[in-house]
Amino acid sequence: MRKRVKLLGLSALPFIVIIGVLIFYKSPSTDFPPGTPGSPVSISISSGESGSQIAIDLARKGVILSSQSFFRVATGDQRSRGISPGVHSIDSHITSLEALNQLLDTKRNLGVIPVIEGSTTSDVLDALKQGGIKGEIGKVDLPRFVVGTSLEGALFPASYAFAEGTTRHHAIVEMVKRFDQEVEAVGLKSGFQKYSAYDVLKIASLIQIEADPADYAKAARVIYNRLAISMPLQLNSTVQYAIHTRGHITLTRKETAIASAYNTYLHTGLPPTPISNPGRAALLAALHPVAGDWLYFITVKPHETRFTKSFAQFDSWVTIYNNNVANGLFK
Repeated sequence: MRKRVKLLGLSALPFIVIIGVLIFYKSPSTDFPPGTPGSPVSISISSGESGSQIAIDLARKGVILSSQSFFRVATGDQRSRGISPGVHSIDSHITSLEALNQLLDTKRNLGVIPVIEGSTTSDVLDALKQGGIKGEIGKVDLPRFVVGTSLEGALFPASYAFAEGTTRHHAIVEMVKRFDQEVEAVGLKSGFQKYSAYDVLKIASLIQIEADPADYAKAARVIYNRLAISMPLQLNSTVQYAIHTRGHITLTRKETAIASAYNTYLHTGLPPTPISNPGRAALLAALHPVAGDWLYFITVKPHETRFTKSFAQFDSWVTIYNNNVANGLFK
């Protein structure tokens, strides 16, 4: 089986609720003239911050002319519920409506931390570091079905928005909370047949790396079929996880012989932990594999994965794959 890394779209940002009571003002709302923005300023928004406080901060920093005007616009626009915590870079001297639009623009939120489907804990920690989120991770309570203390697989892929001053511990805790909510929603905690919830999470992490989304459920079936007959999974992705060479297309013969519990060429069964953070689609596929007798699959060229029960057929496809690699199709 050959490794395919697929980076998928990210899910929606967490919401921050605009709260407050609509106040009627004697004077009409006023705005800066449209089309004459000034230099950008930083607006820091914390989780749960009220709409009135946001409006006051915007006016105080010269983004808008009137806090009352922005508050009126925000309370009349349901999109304001999508304002996320973080440090937002917003133009000064703009209208209240434009201020709302810029607050909703995730590209202007410097506190957004993306967790990509198929990323590892190491990737997430790097993203937090780049986002200026520091501090010790400390003790993080994982869902009960997770065996051990590894965070791998338990940092749910999404875009997270964190307020200024957020610690790394708090950020990780929020990601694990989101993970717990998602696995509850898809029914992962009940496991699949004789396989535990943690086993299914491992399988989801494997197919997240090994297959295209359209093939997740078929790739999951191959894994279950091999497990059922105690056949080694022989996944490049698990070895590459162990030796930190993710992103390479092939493995050398020497690499397939490394002494590691993650070496699924040498050891039968699943690896000790997940090898990536799987998204919702991979979780669902691991819980609902399609019927089939396949034991092998290989991506012969980008977005073309073939499945078979026959080793002879698989071996013939390996020749096609090697030719396509030589011809640069996988660059």
